[in-house]
Amino acid sequence: MIVVVGHPDLTAPTLAMVEDELRRRLAGFARVGRAGLVRAGQGLPVVFGRAARAAGLTLVTVVPSKNGVPEVMDAGDRRAAGELLLLSEQVRLLEYDPSDRGACVVADESLLSSCARLLAVWDGSPSSGRDATAHLVAFARGSGIGVEVLWPDGASRMALEEVS
Repeated sequence: MIVVVGHPDLTAPTLAMVEDELRRRLAGFARVGRAGLVRAGQGLPVVFGRAARAAGLTLVTVVPSKNGVPEVMDAGDRRAAGELLLLSEQVRLLEYDPSDRGACVVADESLLSSCARLLAVWDGSPSSGRDATAHLVAFARGSGIGVEVLWPDGASRMALEEVS
């Protein structure tokens, strides 16, 4: 399986560039029968899902749950999850609270533990209270998981005041 992680504050033009790049990279994985795994959410997860579908890669979406029942997500993530469910061939429930950053990091670590490759959309910046990308890259490398970092020329992140 291939999993993707990245900054939650990528600009719309960057997401479009990343989608094109992911589509090209995922086509090779699709040819050898790999599958993609993504935790439901807006932004990069949806871009990964669209690219996976366009590349012919099987997509598995992980949805948060509590006691075996899907957990309520915020409105933006709920819409994104709906699109991902349509793009997916398989859906898995994972116990975590989508409103708790720490729980989301633990969920991502769990996903990484079941994968052979991580595609990280990362500019090399350290982790922060909003963004655990650097931590997840280090976790994957420390676990022996192959890591590919994507940061297209001209890619950018939103200014702090733009991030809600």
